[in-house]
Amino acid sequence: MAKDIFDKTISDLGHIGTQAKLLNSHHYYSFPRLTGELGPYMEFNGKRVLNWSLNNYLGLANHPEVRQADTEATAQYGLAYPMGARMMTGNTEIHEAFEKELAAYVGKKDSFLLNYGYQGVMSVIECIVDRRDVIVYDAESHACLIDGIRLHKAKGGEYYKYVHNDMDSLEKNLIRATKLAEERGGGILVITEGVFGMSGKVGSLDKIVELKKKYSFRLLVDDAHGFGTMGATGAGVPEHFGVQDEVDLHFCTFAKSMAAIGAFIAADPDVVMFLKYNMRSQTYAKALPMPYVLGGMKRLELIRNHPEYREQLWTIVHALQDGFRRRGFDIGDTTSPVTPVLLHGNYDLPTVTNLIRDLRENMGIFCSVIIYPVVPKGVIMLRIIPTASHTLEDVEYTMDCFEKVQAKLQAGEYAPLIVA
Repeated sequence: MAKDIFDKTISDLGHIGTQAKLLNSHHYYSFPRLTGELGPYMEFNGKRVLNWSLNNYLGLANHPEVRQADTEATAQYGLAYPMGARMMTGNTEIHEAFEKELAAYVGKKDSFLLNYGYQGVMSVIECIVDRRDVIVYDAESHACLIDGIRLHKAKGGEYYKYVHNDMDSLEKNLIRATKLAEERGGGILVITEGVFGMSGKVGSLDKIVELKKKYSFRLLVDDAHGFGTMGATGAGVPEHFGVQDEVDLHFCTFAKSMAAIGAFIAADPDVVMFLKYNMRSQTYAKALPMPYVLGGMKRLELIRNHPEYREQLWTIVHALQDGFRRRGFDIGDTTSPVTPVLLHGNYDLPTVTNLIRDLRENMGIFCSVIIYPVVPKGVIMLRIIPTASHTLEDVEYTMDCFEKVQAKLQAGEYAPLIVA
């Protein structure tokens, strides 16, 4: 008799789910419920907290012009229009106009609107490579990229992983990939990120494109955290390094700087046309609703015309990161707004949860906590996402609280009580 496929839902919740069940932490440490207006201050567990966990980098989530554009577009079109997939009945001149604007902003000739970021970039990978092709990817690539690579593997494709941001490792794997691709009659796709969302490190795009002089490959960059924040005009990490022409597939999501839903992939027109006719997640899915398109156009307009939002973001970023370093905190090698604060020591899970509860309940600070296996054993990462809506007073208060937390941690005050 076959086993009930649902047995696992009770016996094995996975690593995170198991910990949540043991700690009875659902809705507190995992799936927390933040309420109130999106911004630096929100409500959590009945208390007002200083929130460092929103990817609302430029503060557009509650911008009055954004709210007005969203409201007016919804009133005019509703959330249903257009009905159907883009290829069939869901295409409009406005969708195509938005694609042209996005492409121009990131320095490409064309782009393709996607319904979601995670599923979108997965489908780009699955679409652009076939079983003859070889993928070479950064070891710290986001889960959406890994899942896209798994789809490629399922088609009989091969892949190699290189050490994070290590060009020697990348080159060694390009040599292996080149040999295999030649044997198979395929090509090579290198995949990396613009900004790595946990560490804040910037992908070494300038060094990667230099390797194009020696090896034949195409480059896909997931620029989720770089779009809107990095580069002279905010066009992302390729602009930051001046390599926009060498990035073959530039993927950006709306879920961060744009404070919305959706994404786009920018590339040469022939590549975009191929994607439009072959990306299964778009061919068989409803078009992005009109309010998200018109709302996205307003957000892009604000990003283009108001560099002061990005300048304010970086004022907060520099104050926060310089301040943490002056106070002796380890924030890794971040050169982006993502700010990881690393606390070192062999601390158990109850100790970490006590630390987080103290931060949230007694100090009124809400930030994400990341532990093993996302980070190495012996490290607690408190990840802070600064935004243009935060103030320098928020920065000072947070650093003061983190100093108190670190002192308590080192003194053993968060260690669980042992009852005899």
